[in-house]
Amino acid sequence: MLRLTWVQPEDLIGHELRQARLDGRNPSAVAARWRAAGGCEAPPRAGASPRPASPYLRLLAEDLLDELADLPSPSTEKEPTDLDRIKALCPDWPAPRPATVSPARLAAAWLGRAVGCLLGKPVEKLPLTGIRLLGRAAGNWPPTDYFTARGVAADLLAAHPWNRRSAATSLAENIDGMPEDDDLNYPLLDLRLLQRHGRAFTTADVARLWLDELPAGRAFTAERVAYRNLLRGLEPPHTARHRNPFREWIGALIRADVHGWTNPGDPAAAAEQAHRDATLTHTGVGVHAAMFAAAVLATAATGAHDVHTCLRTGLTVVPPGSRLAEAVRHAVHLAGRHSDFDTVVDALHARHSPDHHWVHAVPNTALIAAALTHADGDFTGSVSRAVSGGWDTDSNGATAGSVAGLLAGSPAALPEHWTAPLKNRLTTSVGDFDGIGFDTLAHLTHTEATRPCPGPS
Repeated sequence: MLRLTWVQPEDLIGHELRQARLDGRNPSAVAARWRAAGGCEAPPRAGASPRPASPYLRLLAEDLLDELADLPSPSTEKEPTDLDRIKALCPDWPAPRPATVSPARLAAAWLGRAVGCLLGKPVEKLPLTGIRLLGRAAGNWPPTDYFTARGVAADLLAAHPWNRRSAATSLAENIDGMPEDDDLNYPLLDLRLLQRHGRAFTTADVARLWLDELPAGRAFTAERVAYRNLLRGLEPPHTARHRNPFREWIGALIRADVHGWTNPGDPAAAAEQAHRDATLTHTGVGVHAAMFAAAVLATAATGAHDVHTCLRTGLTVVPPGSRLAEAVRHAVHLAGRHSDFDTVVDALHARHSPDHHWVHAVPNTALIAAALTHADGDFTGSVSRAVSGGWDTDSNGATAGSVAGLLAGSPAALPEHWTAPLKNRLTTSVGDFDGIGFDTLAHLTHTEATRPCPGPS
C-alpha cells in the first residue's frame, strides 16, 4: 500500500505530542487517550516504513491533533510569530547600513552552500557515533575532505550504512557535479521568487510560486504539510499551523540564504524577508531560526565583519527570551570555552538530543553557531564542524558553508578540492535551473540584490 510520509495523521500525532511538550502545552491527557486506543506515541524512525493504521485510529488521530492545537501554549508570549510582536521583544533591532555585495562573493556563497550540503549528504540520519567512526576509519576526522568508503571496513559500513539516497552521488569517489538536494532547491525557488516579485513579495506569492514550481515530492516535513494544506484550500499563515507538528523544524532556516545575500548591510530587511517566506510553513522558533540565519548572512555579505559580529547581529532579530536565542548563546559560549570541537558537540547533544527531533531548528541552529564560532569563520573548519556535529548534517553544512563562503569573498578563496568536483554544475528539478552554473547563479542573485526595493505593499 502506498502511503505518503509526513502527512498521515497517525504518523503526525507522536511528533505533535513531542512539540507540545517543547512549547509548554500539557499533552498528557491526549497522550493517554492515544495510547489507550492502541496508538504509538513514538514518532516513526527516520527512513522507517509508515505504520499501517485502522480507519478508527486515523480518525482519532485527526481529532487529537485538533485537540492539541487548542491547548494553551505559554511559549507564544516569549516566542511570537507575528513580526511586530517579534520586533517589540528585540531591544537591539538592527538599523540598516547600506552596502554592496559582489558577484564573486555571491558565487562563493552559492559554492559554499553546495559544498557544505554535499559533505553532509552521505551521513545524514546517521548517529553521531557512526559519523565519527566512518570519518576516522578513512583517516578523515575531523573531515577535511568529502566522506569516502575507500579503506573503510565492510562490517563498519554494514553497521553504519551511508544515507542510501545520497551515497551514489555524494561520496568522494562518486561526485560528478552537485546533485539535487532540497537545501539547494529552496534557494533556487527564492531566487525565482525575487525575479517574479522583487523583495516586496508576500507570503501568498511564495505559496503561488511553490504550486507553480516545486514538485510535491521534493517537499518534506513542514513544507510537505503546508503544501498539502494549500491544496486543501487553506491560506497562509494557517498553512503553517494546521496539523503541522514540524512547524519548528529546520525547513524555514534552509530557505533563508537568498534573503540574506540580497540585503547586504541590512540584516533587518533580510530578517523581514525571511519572515514572510517562513510563515508559509513555520511558527515560533522555526521562524526565528530563518530570521537569525538571514540576518547573519546579510551582515556577512558586506565583507566588513568577522563571523562573531555576524552571529551577534543575527541574535538581534531573535526574541532574547526565546529557546532559540538561549540555545545559540549557550552554543557560542561552549565553542569559545573548549578547544576540542567534539567536546562542544557532546555537550550540545547532551543538552538537546533527549527532547528534540534531529531536524528541529533549536539544536541545529545552535550547532551552526557553534561551528562558525569555533572555526573563526574559516571555510573548511566551518563546514567540517557543522557536519561533524551530526543531526541535520547536510542542512547545517550548507548554512555554515554559505556564511563562510561569503566571508571568504570569492570562489578563488575556497579550497579547490572542495569546489572542483562540483564542476560548476547543479542538478535540480526546479524550473529551468537544471544544469546551471554557480557563476550564473551568482550573477542572477546580484541582479536581485541591486534591484531597487519599494518595500512590502
